[in-house]
Amino acid sequence: MTNENKVISIYQDLLESWNNQNARGMADLFAEDGEQIGFDGSQSNGRDEIFAHLEPIFKHHRTARFVSKIKNVSFLSQDIVILRAIAGMVPPGQSDINPSVNTHHTLVMQMNEGDWKIKLFQNTPAQFHGRPELVEQMTEELNKLL
Repeated sequence: MTNENKVISIYQDLLESWNNQNARGMADLFAEDGEQIGFDGSQSNGRDEIFAHLEPIFKHHRTARFVSKIKNVSFLSQDIVILRAIAGMVPPGQSDINPSVNTHHTLVMQMNEGDWKIKLFQNTPAQFHGRPELVEQMTEELNKLL
C-alpha cells in the first residue's frame, strides 16, 4: 500500500469511527499530541482529551453520518502530509445531506515510528455566507456519493 493510500485509509477510518460513534477508535488515530478543532470551534489537544471530548457526545446524542469526498492529498515531505476533503452530514433517520452543516476537512498527518498519525484535524463550516449557490454546488457534489 502506498503512503497516499495509507493516509486516505486513516481519513476513512476517522469518518467510520465518527459514523459508528466510536470515540476510542477516533482518538487512537491521532498522535499523542494531536489536535482536533470541531465544527463549533471547540479544540481538543492530545489523544486523551480528544477521547474525553467525543465520548459524551456519542453517549448522549445520535450524531449525523459523514459523507465525504477527498479533494487533495499533498505531501510536504516524506513524513508530513495534508489531506483536504469536503464533507456533508446525513441526520439520523434521514437519507439526504443537511446543507447547513457542510464542512471542509483538513488533516495534517505525520509519519511517527513507521505509522501515520493525525497531528491536526480541522472541521471548518462551509457556509459560504451570501453565496447560497456554493452551498448548493457542494451539496450536489456530495449527494452524488449517496
